[in-house]
Amino acid sequence: MNAELWSGEELAQSGTEMYEFAQRLFPIGRSITGEGVRKTLRLIKEQVPELEIRSVPSGTKVFDWTVPPEWEIREGYIEDSQGKRIVDYRLNNLSVMGYSVAVDQYVSREELLKYVKVEEEQPDVIPYVTSYYAPRFAFCMSKNQRDALKPGMYHMVIDSRHFDGELNYGEILLPGESEKEVLLSTYICHPSMANNEVSGPVLATWLVKWLKSRNRRLSYRIVFVPETIGSIVYISKNLRELQKKVIAGFVLTCVGDDRTYSYLESRNGDTLADRAICNVLGSVYPEYMAYSYLERGSDERQYNAPGVDLPVCDFCRSKYGEYPEYHTSADDMSLISPKGLEGSYHVMIQVLTALEWNRYYRVNCLCEPQLGKRGLYPTESRKGIYHEVKKMTNFIAYADGKRDVIDISTKIGVPLPELLPVVKKLYESNLLDVVGE
Repeated sequence: MNAELWSGEELAQSGTEMYEFAQRLFPIGRSITGEGVRKTLRLIKEQVPELEIRSVPSGTKVFDWTVPPEWEIREGYIEDSQGKRIVDYRLNNLSVMGYSVAVDQYVSREELLKYVKVEEEQPDVIPYVTSYYAPRFAFCMSKNQRDALKPGMYHMVIDSRHFDGELNYGEILLPGESEKEVLLSTYICHPSMANNEVSGPVLATWLVKWLKSRNRRLSYRIVFVPETIGSIVYISKNLRELQKKVIAGFVLTCVGDDRTYSYLESRNGDTLADRAICNVLGSVYPEYMAYSYLERGSDERQYNAPGVDLPVCDFCRSKYGEYPEYHTSADDMSLISPKGLEGSYHVMIQVLTALEWNRYYRVNCLCEPQLGKRGLYPTESRKGIYHEVKKMTNFIAYADGKRDVIDISTKIGVPLPELLPVVKKLYESNLLDVVGE
């Protein structure tokens, strides 16, 4: 195992590369089914060839849900009486409500307004609106644009169809020395929104690249799913295996801005995943935002559902629903940054490294070990020299096989990023026995 972290220079380079990949994903018109999802998965597979792209037919029963028909949209627009397009899906794929049925009608301004969605409190933005499970149509525009519509006739066109197709998702399994798994889940179903949509898949993709470069004690399961229905499909196909193997899991969402860090707890709030991410965030950004499971809203709902009971929490920067640009056209590429993506990448590397080393260790000699003869203790005594040694001796004091590394880190007040190199030194000096996973 390797408890080292990559250098700041390598992380900065990764942030730039991640942002460039986000720019490629951003323009794609995605929904819970369709070619946008498949195109997104193909681009991810270019980065990580291990990705397996899977499909489930429309109409498949998954627990209490049914996989919906596939949705295809070729264009959508509104023209005024002079034939000028005032809304065009090809210019902004938030302009048509997701899953809209086809329409081709000439209507008055008054009739048109029945089919226009705006964000009343944010007059400059286009809202993101969907209707997955009820047949309807609508257009989305800014409040200012709606209010500027003049009396007259308008031509509404949505060239779309619903048909028996498939739902697609992606899966990567990276085996380690143990069959115990860490689950990383992110979603690939929203159109052009940068923080809410593309940042999660980008982070997951780069974490796969990092994990491939390491010697892994644990195994890793990374999934790219349409939100809600995709995770339900995935759980329905893999429930027993997930329950048997997953020891910690994280939904990665809204991880690209650089305003804050956020964590939403699992249903029980005390899983290994909760403890690991809280410990790391507490050292990286002590002012991080912590949210109750009562404020859930993403795929953690499915992974934590009664009877599923997987130890999964959320990792975000600005949490979904909590930043003003959320689910609007203002969530564009200017909202995320290489620095923001780099920060999320750095946090998750530390979390995964912590999980790799988080075992129950017991010091294998009675009384304090003689650290000096192993080169772990200064042979010269002088003022101030024992600060670093104190971390080691305090860890040894609690390495009794009854506490895991995360518990000891919390007990002695040494953040995991500082403590793990100490554990590594002691382990490699044959002073620690592993007595539990």
